[in-house]
Amino acid sequence: MNALTAVDVLLTPDPTMLALAKQVNARMLTSIPPPTGFALDEHHQPHITTLQRYVRTADLDRVYAAIEDVVADVDLSTLKLTAHGIAHMEVRPSVGLAAIVVKPGPEVLDFQARLIETLHPYTGTGGTADAYVRTGAEPDINTATLTYIENYVPDHSGDNYLAHVTVGLATLTDLTAHEAEPFTPLTFSADGISIYQLGNNGTAAKHLRTWNTPA
Repeated sequence: MNALTAVDVLLTPDPTMLALAKQVNARMLTSIPPPTGFALDEHHQPHITTLQRYVRTADLDRVYAAIEDVVADVDLSTLKLTAHGIAHMEVRPSVGLAAIVVKPGPEVLDFQARLIETLHPYTGTGGTADAYVRTGAEPDINTATLTYIENYVPDHSGDNYLAHVTVGLATLTDLTAHEAEPFTPLTFSADGISIYQLGNNGTAAKHLRTWNTPA
């Protein structure tokens, strides 16, 4: 059986969005502190996913080359997004994974479509926990994560794409209160395009390669 790696081709948000993500994450940590909750750090990089897939580990160099070809035609300044609220996905009883929900511009959707087509020859199915980064703090990969990545195309791409920045875990009670509060929209851009190996809850856990990052 071919070994698989769970990867995330992502956009690194600009400093204004990074600051907002860290602010919301700090609030999540008051609801569920570590080790169950997590801070945004080197194993939980704030990002906007454009594509998550299981790819064959033996083909990673081909994956990088294919992405580089797509990125060569991308102007980062055109990849505009607007944050417009907080939402969550329940990952266990009474606990939700929170995210800042983002509306992508048409150029972001075009970028995603090209990635799906370009990486299709290298994708696999049936990914297990071995495809992910596991740490002492998070030694297991939950079923919700395994299923989400398995079905990212088509369930979470194209017309079903829900762009977001994952910002932490919190109780459903706290999330309900937080999501009911007013949210000031924030339009921002991408500062770079990278590929990461995923960790639990779809976090960007291990940096693999970066392209097109401004000086």
